This record gives sequence, C-alpha cells and structure tokens, in this order.
Amino acid sequence: MLSLIGSLVFMIVYNLACAQQHLFEGWFGSSDDFESQRSRGLVECPVCGSKEIDKRLSAPRLNFGASAPAVAPIPSASEPLSPSATALVPPAAKMVMAQDERSLALVEQVQNMWMEMAKQVIANTEDVGTSFAEEARRIHYREAPERGIRGQATADEAESLRDEGIAVASLHLPEALKGPLQ
Repeated sequence: MLSLIGSLVFMIVYNLACAQQHLFEGWFGSSDDFESQRSRGLVECPVCGSKEIDKRLSAPRLNFGASAPAVAPIPSASEPLSPSATALVPPAAKMVMAQDERSLALVEQVQNMWMEMAKQVIANTEDVGTSFAEEARRIHYREAPERGIRGQATADEAESLRDEGIAVASLHLPEALKGPLQ
C-alpha cells in the first residue's frame, strides 16, 4: 500500500544489506510492504542473489518544496559534514569517519564493477540452462560452434569438466540481471 497525500505518492527508501554485506537500496510503499516482500523471498541482493536481507540505518528525506530547510539536515553516512559540524567532531573520530567514507566508497565501487562485469557476461554469452556441462563438452570437442556459454551445472559436473581440461568458472548471477537489461 502506498501512502497518498493529495496526488503525491510517498515511497520509503531503505538501505539494505545481504548476508555477504553487499549494500544496496530498496524502495517500498511501507515497512509492512518490505517485510511482506522479504518473507516471500522477493527481495534479493543485486550482487550475489542472497535473499537474507536486513535493513540498515537510513536517513529520512522529506521534500516539501524548494524552500530551504529551517534546520540543517542530518547528513547521511555518505554525505560529508558541513565545516561548522566538522569543527565539533574530535580528531580521532574524524579519522574513523574518513576511513569509513573511503571504505564505503571502495565497497560501492567494487560492487558497481562486479555488476558491470556480470552484465557483460550476460550480454556476451548464451544461456544454455541445465545443459551447460553437455554443451561445454560439445564445444570443447568441436562438435558445436565455439562461443561463450553460461548455465547451471552441479559441483560434480563442474569438477568433471575441469578433469577433462575444460575451463569453467562458477559465477552467481542474480535473477534480476537475467531478464532484460536496463
């Protein structure tokens, strides 16, 4: 259910993290919508596909027009503090904050690079589904045209392929990326 005031629709933006600590955002109509979707397995990490998702601290953002706020907004973890607010922070805390900002920026950069790589894999390979092991062998033994393929294989099938000298790599691709890329 979306909250409506007049003709405005309000969405709640949650900072989320999976069990592997990949950080991402999710937009929901209400807290109940988030809990309902999570319990039905509909909320998935865009990086690893994990469905073990937890909410993280999120800063509220209310926008009631173009007028300047009467009180300075509380910065989120990704926003730098204003010079006046920074003057109140002890030097040791400033060092920790700078390290945290660099760490978050690095994590975000790595996640973005991984997502781009996953998109490239999807765009440049053929999905052969559960026939992966069979098709990889056909390509290796020149019974099928050489091309990039992706699909599903059991751990035993992957090990068998490696034993035959066929290079394979395991790569989890989230379901969201397997549809039309935007």
